[in-house]
Amino acid sequence: MPDPRAAWLTAVLPPPNSAGRLEQWRASLAAFLALILTGALGTWTGGAAGLWLIAPMGASAVLLFCLPASPLAQPWAVIGGNVVSALVGVACVKSGLAPQIAAPLAGGLAIAAMFALRCLHPPGGAVALTAVLAGPAVHELGFAFALAPVALNCVLMVGGALLVNNLTGRRYPHRQQSALHNVHDTADVAPTARLGFRSADLDAVLARYGQVLDVSRDELEGIILATETAAYGRRFGVIRCGQIMSTDVVTLEFGTELAEAWRLMRHHQVHALPVLNRARRVIGIVTQTDFLRHSDLDVYKGLGQRLRALLQRSGLTHSDKPEVVGQIMTARVATAHVKTPIVELVPLMANAGLHHIPVVDDDDRFAGIVTQSDLVAALYQGRLAEPAELAPAA
Repeated sequence: MPDPRAAWLTAVLPPPNSAGRLEQWRASLAAFLALILTGALGTWTGGAAGLWLIAPMGASAVLLFCLPASPLAQPWAVIGGNVVSALVGVACVKSGLAPQIAAPLAGGLAIAAMFALRCLHPPGGAVALTAVLAGPAVHELGFAFALAPVALNCVLMVGGALLVNNLTGRRYPHRQQSALHNVHDTADVAPTARLGFRSADLDAVLARYGQVLDVSRDELEGIILATETAAYGRRFGVIRCGQIMSTDVVTLEFGTELAEAWRLMRHHQVHALPVLNRARRVIGIVTQTDFLRHSDLDVYKGLGQRLRALLQRSGLTHSDKPEVVGQIMTARVATAHVKTPIVELVPLMANAGLHHIPVVDDDDRFAGIVTQSDLVAALYQGRLAEPAELAPAA
């Protein structure tokens, strides 16, 4: 029988942090850099009433660098939330109320204002209290307190977040990018949503939940999709990219001439070819669409002539016309590892519209390619091999 004291302690203690050690160090170092930059520039500008860095910026740093995708950490939330809270706090001071009343009133009204202006930012509550309780130096600034140091600190912190987060691989500001978006711009829902959950289902659940979430909607959607993928693999077994990929793949180099690349595509009857460097690492992929796009695809008349002109070498040492594959290829390529479960490719191919995904090995070198045909065949064969007990009764 479990010890009730241990059960109580487990319930009280927070769950383990899901952030890896590298992410923890990244966030800590990023917050340090942004705060020291903000403090230095605040000091250089003179710091209104000697306030070169206000304490709530420490709380803002936690959101900006630990939760950069959170709605509470976006630029408008940080700047708007803190500034409007400062204005509310100063207004409460000027009302003449006793601090014991003005401070709680400032906190409550600041939250209401942030809700109304869609800029909810938890440190804003601390800014409102600071305006009331920080003493005569802040009171003398009046409403200018919202401009300096509050707005100045916020702008510098957001600027630091823009720089550091993006340099360290964290998208900021976080724009909503639903994995269930239909890339073909039609009324149909994304293919994986036709049997699985839809965006409308998530919207309905969130509406019933009716509380503030500190995770962005698209990230929550992505977590649910990843959970579905893991459950599918547990039920039906895991087939990995290395088992189904094509390995005898025709590849190109950056300097491969356009005419040669087009000839290889036509000869091997493929629609895309990976582009590798000398270390056999993927640096791009070139598709038939890339050729057509550089031939002014939207104007049908004379398309064949323009395509032939694109393939023909200009013979010049310097030309504005693309001459080699590297000048027309798609450089940002989604790749998979040989051990990646194939079910993880389904959203990329079904929803994001990708048709070919290069596969790399442990050394990040090209190992093969998975196409939509490979994926469909593997999923079909996998369902054929389902255990009999999973099949519906006759």
